[in-house]
Amino acid sequence: MTMTGGFELRPGLGDARSSSVRLGSMIYVQIKEQLLEGTYAAGQRLQVEALKSQFQVSKQPVMEALRRLSGEGLVDIIPQVGCEVCRYSPQEVVDFFRFFAGMEGILAEVAADRRTEAQLQQLEQVESLIADLRGEADADRRSHGYRVHNRQFHAIVHEMSRSTIMAATCERMFDLSDFLINTTGTHTPLSDALDGRHADHERIIAALRSHDGAAARREIERHISGTVDIIRLEAGPSAVDKKTPNGARPA
Repeated sequence: MTMTGGFELRPGLGDARSSSVRLGSMIYVQIKEQLLEGTYAAGQRLQVEALKSQFQVSKQPVMEALRRLSGEGLVDIIPQVGCEVCRYSPQEVVDFFRFFAGMEGILAEVAADRRTEAQLQQLEQVESLIADLRGEADADRRSHGYRVHNRQFHAIVHEMSRSTIMAATCERMFDLSDFLINTTGTHTPLSDALDGRHADHERIIAALRSHDGAAARREIERHISGTVDIIRLEAGPSAVDKKTPNGARPA
């Protein structure tokens, strides 16, 4: 408690609410990172009581975090039942990566015209870290390292576009991309695909360096949409079976 002008100030409901929101934001970040890393499997139940115990908080900030994650398509809050990690049908995965590839392609086309030399150097530095990962013997380290550095790589391309709206939209889509990749059933996704991913990035950098917007768009679209083929190879055809009859989430 504090004293101001002779009056004692007591925490009010607004302070309690603000504290809950801050806690909820911190919990949201931690659960989201676990979801993007594949700590939870698609369809796995998230127990609120267990999360309360894990983070040593009350129910309210946990629910604040879960509601935000639900709005981003990462968890499902089922009334009177509970909360579970989202499950998407194989067709939805295919459709998402086609759509995501188109969005990233448009952004890369713009970036090719607006990029700076300093940004290109940053891009090359990040790509050198991905190149080094190819020599890493541990598959877990390769998988995690690629996810981290790939996000850095594309974040720089987003900055090159100088378009806040496009960059923010693609950033949110990258969250869902990482989530889908890491909930396909394989424990170390993309860990054996680094040679091809590195080569993709090299072609993207070359197109950006030459201000070739059409090539940048083509290369990044191929890079993103090709993720589906890698998932199919690593997790089996059922993970992204294009013959799924509809886009509904499985029960």
